[in-house]
Amino acid sequence: MTETYARTTSAWRNWAGTVTARPARTESPASVDELADVLRRAHADGLKVKPVGSGHSFTAAAATDGVLIRPDLLTGIRDIDRAAMTVMVEAGTPLKRLNTALAREGLSLTNMGDIMEQTIAGATSTGTHGTGRDSASISAQIRALELVTADGTVMVCSAEENPEVFAAARVGIGALGVITAVTLAVEPIFLLTAREEPMGFDRVTTDFDQLVAENEHFEFYWFPHTGNCNTKRNNRSAGPAAPPGRMSSWIDDELLSNGVFQVACSLGRAVPATIPSIARLSSRALSARTYTDIPFKVFTSPRRVRFVEMEYAVPRELAVTVLRELKAMVERSPLKISFPVEVRTAPADDMALSTASGRDSAYIAVHLYKGTPHRSYFTAVERIMTAHAGRPHWGKIHTRDAAYLSEVYPRFGEFTALRDRLDPDRLFGNDYLRRVLGD
Repeated sequence: MTETYARTTSAWRNWAGTVTARPARTESPASVDELADVLRRAHADGLKVKPVGSGHSFTAAAATDGVLIRPDLLTGIRDIDRAAMTVMVEAGTPLKRLNTALAREGLSLTNMGDIMEQTIAGATSTGTHGTGRDSASISAQIRALELVTADGTVMVCSAEENPEVFAAARVGIGALGVITAVTLAVEPIFLLTAREEPMGFDRVTTDFDQLVAENEHFEFYWFPHTGNCNTKRNNRSAGPAAPPGRMSSWIDDELLSNGVFQVACSLGRAVPATIPSIARLSSRALSARTYTDIPFKVFTSPRRVRFVEMEYAVPRELAVTVLRELKAMVERSPLKISFPVEVRTAPADDMALSTASGRDSAYIAVHLYKGTPHRSYFTAVERIMTAHAGRPHWGKIHTRDAAYLSEVYPRFGEFTALRDRLDPDRLFGNDYLRRVLGD
């Protein structure tokens, strides 16, 4: 076969700058056959292999000193099936390109996260999610996937074909093979009305169950050192579309959420004592607003302020208990927290290592500005989360290992047994997978 793919040896860094890798070589195959050839040669050379997306994971899930595979040439939509209402998309396609391409076709995903810089394979492999009463993560919207395994075999997986692999590989953390394409469920494009509104912490937590039950998509941000939250309710609308005005959108989404927030975070990092006062000002800066637009313009927003993040999924019924413990911990500690805490929900799903596997879940995410020491805060948060059987997001900072994870995931053994079958020599292994899955 003629080699048409690119090969380099440059270093790789993730978005947050928390992980650096120096692979022996980096390759960008342009087809499934070329990818299979890359895997066979890496195995012959005794090198490990890791695919990498846009680098939006905060962990070393994609790091390797072997062969790093970039999916830059595996992009685009392969097929749209309007009868089945599915779209097959190449693994390296960024979500932002997928969303705009679907919109041009009059189609949309049912639910999505709030960032769309990730590749579709990277997002699904780590369990990226938004918030939803009835609709789950992006991985849960997969109807089939194409996987190249360690020996170069191309495997198609769905509920009907290789169902045991399908149950695991939708959130596979790169441990089972290299995903080259996914088939996603889509629906005719629709409108969402977003209602953003400040609300007190006590009211949000008291009314949390009602707010989740009454809204298709509910989330909120709590500003540490204050009793203030900002809530967001997204619900389907008959229209008409009424997007935010250009000026008001720029003020809220760019000037306040990115520009002024960047300055505030920089000041807080330099002078931590100012953080509580900044938090009180920040929590009052965003006013209530309502607008109606197509899904990806409502679900997603630009995130230009760089940060580090830890996120845990806890049983949905424990969300308020955990939040109150988190707030009490911050109030009695000397910690100064410049970033709001994000809270979302998801229904139970059937994927072996999904953070919502088998249970309705609430997601609690904590962040700190890039360059701010995070260990004390994240350690204290993690202690609370693990006391309530929390499951860490696979792409976000945590310290859990296989011994702990096997206790909170009933189907953990099913996943590791499948890994033993598909990758017995650990071609796709690295230090992160050795810690979280064992070896």
